[in-house]
Formats: sequence, C-alpha cells, structure tokens
Amino acid sequence: MPSGRELAYAHLKDTVLSDPGMQGQFVNEQALADEIGVSRTPIREALLLLAAEELVQLVPKRGAYIAPVGGREIRELFEIRAMIECYAARRAVELGAVPLAEMRRELDAQRELGDEQAREFIDHDHRFHSALVGAVGNEMLSKTYDGLRARQVRAGVEALFRSDGRRKSVLAEHEAICSALAAGDPEAATAAITEHLNATRRVLQAG
Repeated sequence: MPSGRELAYAHLKDTVLSDPGMQGQFVNEQALADEIGVSRTPIREALLLLAAEELVQLVPKRGAYIAPVGGREIRELFEIRAMIECYAARRAVELGAVPLAEMRRELDAQRELGDEQAREFIDHDHRFHSALVGAVGNEMLSKTYDGLRARQVRAGVEALFRSDGRRKSVLAEHEAICSALAAGDPEAATAAITEHLNATRRVLQAG
C-alpha cells in the first residue's frame, strides 16, 4: 500500500506537472490533499522531493510554483535525449535487438487516440522511445533515461497544445524512425530521431 507521500508524489509528478494549465501556477496544497485523500503533510513532503529534482520551485510564504517550461530546460532535455536515443538506435541495430514490434504497438496505440487524449498520447510516446533505450540492455542507461520521464511528458503534452498539427507530425516522425530501424540503417535512424526531437524542440521554443 503506497504511503500518503508516495501517492502525492506520483499524482503531482504524473498528473499535475504535465497539465499545461498548471504552468505558471502555484500548487493549491489543500485542494490537492482533498483530491488525493491525504493530509497536507504528505503533500508538502512530496513537494520537497520535487523541488530537489527541480520540477517545482518553493517560494517562501507562497508555496510550490510550477514554472513554465523554459528555454534552458528545453535545450538541455533534448540534448540529453538525443545523445541517449541516437546511441540506443545504433547499439540496438548493432546487437540485432531492435524492439520493432513493441515500438509499432505504441505507434498504433497513438493512432487510435482522440484529440482530447494528449496525456495518453505522450505516455505512448515515452514508451515508444523507452523501448528502444531498453533494448540496449544497459540498466544504468535505462534508469538515466527514465529519470527524464516527467520532463519528457511535460514537454510533449505542452508541444501538442501549442501546435495543432504536432500530433500528426509525431506519428509521421515515429513511422520514419521505425522504417529506418526496420531497414537496419543506423544512420537513417539517428537522423530520423534527431529530426523528431528537433521538431518538438522548435515548437516549444517558438512558444
């Protein structure tokens, strides 16, 4: 049974932080406590953990502030993702371990979602990319990549809200990545991954 702090932490990280409407807002601790069914103490404990991860800012006498996705955060997130995902593509091809069936399942699931299911769309997006990283078989690499999940989901959902055509573009970009991997062409795969990440970064930075 998860503790109150664990429940609060998971809810904040997976739901509140990824809500575009919460960017630039302060967390209402009491409303959140009522929603989850815990006291304010585990909410505050969870916020301290998130502050240590630099996912929220604790402002004296004001509370926890969710800053809008900023330029430095966007740049650094996509630089790290590019390094990890491009390496994973090359290594998976080299090992003959490309998880093509799993990646296509996530892509097919994305295609089935409606426009109002932005969060679900990005959850599948994360699993699409995570499957490739996991195929390398390097546990430390996978843990490092999974540590980016909250920021990746947050950025992905925000990009969908900022650009009406982003959903359709993501599907096409994922298809290009799959096609290159299916062909066993690491150069084409890394180029497709790079373009995919750059496209999302451009949407975010244009906002």
